[in-house]
Amino acid sequence: MLTVIVIALKAKFASQHLMVGIMSKKNGIDAHSRRAFLRSAATLGAAAWAGGAFAQDALVDIINAPRRGVWDDQFDAQASRTALAVSSNNPIFSMETIYNTQTAIGQYQRIVSAGGWPEVNPSQRLELGVSDPSVQALRQHLIAAGDLDQSAGMSNSFDSYVDGAVKRFQARHGLPPDGVLGEYSLKALNISANVRLQQLNTNLVRLQSMSGDLGMRHVVVNIPAAYIEAVENGRVVQRHTAIVGRLSRPTHIINSKIYEVILNPYWTAPRSIVEKDIVPLMRKDPEYLKKNAIRLIDGQGNEVSPETIDWNAEKAPNLTFRQDPGKINAMASTKINFHNPNNEYMHDTPSQGLFNKLARFESSGCVRVQNVRDLTTWLLRDTPGWSRSQIEATIRSGQNNPIKLAVEVPVYFKYITAWAAKDGVVQFRDDIYQMDGEQELALQTTTGIEPVTGGLDGGIAQ
Repeated sequence: MLTVIVIALKAKFASQHLMVGIMSKKNGIDAHSRRAFLRSAATLGAAAWAGGAFAQDALVDIINAPRRGVWDDQFDAQASRTALAVSSNNPIFSMETIYNTQTAIGQYQRIVSAGGWPEVNPSQRLELGVSDPSVQALRQHLIAAGDLDQSAGMSNSFDSYVDGAVKRFQARHGLPPDGVLGEYSLKALNISANVRLQQLNTNLVRLQSMSGDLGMRHVVVNIPAAYIEAVENGRVVQRHTAIVGRLSRPTHIINSKIYEVILNPYWTAPRSIVEKDIVPLMRKDPEYLKKNAIRLIDGQGNEVSPETIDWNAEKAPNLTFRQDPGKINAMASTKINFHNPNNEYMHDTPSQGLFNKLARFESSGCVRVQNVRDLTTWLLRDTPGWSRSQIEATIRSGQNNPIKLAVEVPVYFKYITAWAAKDGVVQFRDDIYQMDGEQELALQTTTGIEPVTGGLDGGIAQ
């Protein structure tokens, strides 16, 4: 089975967000815009696609389907399903991934030695049915990268062969595979082969650093892909879509152990969020604390009325901002604790619609987990008295309930932007936090990353 870490999203939905007009400049995409691509693409694919992190069958079909126009129907049928099972159970941290990535490096070394691939500078938006001289360069690139069979030949026609190859290219770059070479797909296409080779080399080191014993049961968060794996006995048993830290408040690399799950947690806002978020919101809306069930507590444990505070003062009040448990709590039903110096954790969210967004770099550093109760049930499996039904009953009660795990579970927050799966399928993701060290991947823009307007996290749960 393919080791794939890509989430399916219907192509029609994606195309509404991706297509931003016709590329008409004679010189095409310059180096600056290529550098800008990967940060911009955080709005798209670095987080993979929305719609359930289990739905991986679509990518398998993209890669294995004959390069014909019939692929469109295959994708729509697959992407519309809400899969409830892991279709590829190979974890990203495995000897298989390391071997496949080493093989991919050899492949890319040969591509670079042969001169790489040409830039594609179209005079119009490229899609099925279009004829443009730049399609020849597109074909050369797709053939070199292994997305298009050499037998497809050279022509100016964007035919069904090219359409299928572009979809395959988009899928393995974490872009919604609509077959249209819009702005983001074109920028991804014009990252040079040499830069991609260096990206693979950089990430091979990261993969090799995780080749030891990670624990019989462990959790992996791949930050650039914004997804979570629950791994047991060397196989993935659950995958979850995630929301990770935005550029100004990134999620950190972490090696730790999950020691506690809190059902119906309180949320205590850290000073940074009080100063940067809550106080400005109170200036705009004096009812903000009341609407969000946030209480002010002084040093003696007494509740303080918000009406007694001067919210226009230079400094934020020296009080504890604590949110009651409940559906609007920043962590909703669940918080998952592990030791780390940045007070980061995993949690539920009342804003479930965020998991359906293409951009999932929106938190204050903590990791929001889709279908978190599935993960909680797995974590508490060996803790007596905490079956799924008992977890659900406790959440319904609304009572704050910290639970220590009988057996702590290792957790790893890691940063992998390039790897290879079985059969030489090479995956690339956005270097959103500029950690890959290549100039072309040193991103220059925050296009599409939205400021926080609610659903604050990063606080201390109790």
